[in-house]
Amino acid sequence: MAVDGSVLRVAVAQPGDGSSSLRDSARRHAGLIRRTGADLIVFPELSLTGYHLDARDVAVDATELGVIAAACHESGCTALIGAPISENGQRYIAFLRIDATTTSVVYRKCFLGADERPHFAAGPGPCAIAVQGWQVGLGICRDTGVAAHVADTAAIGIDLYACGVVHHRWELDEQRRRAARIAEACRSPVAMASAAGRTGGGYDLPAAHSAIVTSAGKVAADAGTAVDAVVACDLRLRRALGPAIMGEPYPPRPTQRPGHRRRHTP
Repeated sequence: MAVDGSVLRVAVAQPGDGSSSLRDSARRHAGLIRRTGADLIVFPELSLTGYHLDARDVAVDATELGVIAAACHESGCTALIGAPISENGQRYIAFLRIDATTTSVVYRKCFLGADERPHFAAGPGPCAIAVQGWQVGLGICRDTGVAAHVADTAAIGIDLYACGVVHHRWELDEQRRRAARIAEACRSPVAMASAAGRTGGGYDLPAAHSAIVTSAGKVAADAGTAVDAVVACDLRLRRALGPAIMGEPYPPRPTQRPGHRRRHTP
C-alpha cells in the first residue's frame, strides 16, 4: 500500500477515432503513452475502436496490443484503455489494464445507454484496482452520472477516480459537473478522459476537454479540444485529509450486478 506523501503522475489522453484498424489505433495509444511519462494514463470509452457499437471485440491476447505493452514496459506506465470485449458469450464495454507485465480486463461498464443495451451486457458493479499502492476506482461514461454507483465506488475507499467518457460538445458543462460531483463524493481527484474528434455513434463533435480535477473539484489540467492531446499532473497521496494535487501540469517529465462492490487487485 502506498504511504502518505507518495506521488503518482496521472495523465488523461484523447486519441482520435480508432476505427481505421486495431493495429493503427494501438500504435496511436502507444505513442501517447511514450509522450507522457506518466505512472497511470487513462483513455476514453471505447478508445481502441472508436464509439462503434458493432466494432470487433478486442481480445486481451491480441497481437496488436503488443506495441502498447512495450510502451508501458519502456515507460513504467499503467494504461487504462477503452475497448469492447467478449466473455462467456456476453459483450461488455470495458477498461483494459495494460502494464509492463500483463493485459487484463479490469472493469465492465455497469450502466448502459439505450443504444448500447442491444449490443452489450451490464458489468457486475463498482471496483477498484491498485496502481503503485494507490486504490483507483473506475467508471465508464454513464456510470459517472449515477449517484449510487459513484457512492458505492467511494465506499470501497479510493485514492483516485479514473473514468473514460464520450460526450457531445454540447454536453461539456454536464461532463464538468460530473467530474466535480465525483471529486466531492469520493473525496479524491478525478482523471476523466473524454473523446476528441469524430468517433462514431453520431459523435461528430465530441466534448473532448479530458481533465484532471482536484479533490476540491477544481480543474488542475484540461486537454482542450485537440485530437491526440494529453495532459498530466502529479498527485500526492494524503489519506488523512484526502489526496491533493501537487504541481506540475503537462508537459510530462522526460524520459455481477450493478451495486455489487468488489475490489480487483491484479
